[in-house]
Amino acid sequence: MDFVAFDFETANSRPTSACALGLVRVSGGEIVSSSSRLIRPVPFYFSPFNISIHGIRPEDVIAEPEFDQIWPLLSDYFNGRTLIAHNSPFDIGILGNLLRYFDLPRPELNCLCTVRIARRVWPGRPSYRLSSIARELGISFRHHDALEDARAAAEIARLACERTGCAELEELAERLGLSARGLD
Repeated sequence: MDFVAFDFETANSRPTSACALGLVRVSGGEIVSSSSRLIRPVPFYFSPFNISIHGIRPEDVIAEPEFDQIWPLLSDYFNGRTLIAHNSPFDIGILGNLLRYFDLPRPELNCLCTVRIARRVWPGRPSYRLSSIARELGISFRHHDALEDARAAAEIARLACERTGCAELEELAERLGLSARGLD
């Protein structure tokens, strides 16, 4: 089971305002590497609402690089990979918008959503929010920390494969009737 889980935190409602990125690489069903990165958002504005969610403030990222400067260091996590994220349309949308904004090469990738996976593997739950489904599955983490959220999503995917007897995420997606999404 090989995939990369990822999560963005944003500074405001703009689709290019990523201020943090968490990445977790899983190989053979085990986490083999992880990375967390603060990012100077575009535009450089933090909404009080977003700060209240993740706690990242302008002074935390003022000296950090913008996304285009870190993409060469991160692109290997994405290119040719199966990706997962909890509520993946949000995270894959942020990635696509950043790549367009900075006119960066778009990697070939497939992305699956752990919300959709959880709904099919564990139906009838009162909520599929990351904090709720993680709690029900016994996954402890610090919510709205990009790396912690990526780890929790990785664990949800791993447990879903275990529960269904699937060896790979692609097999799980096929069994559940889910299609992977690429960049728009």
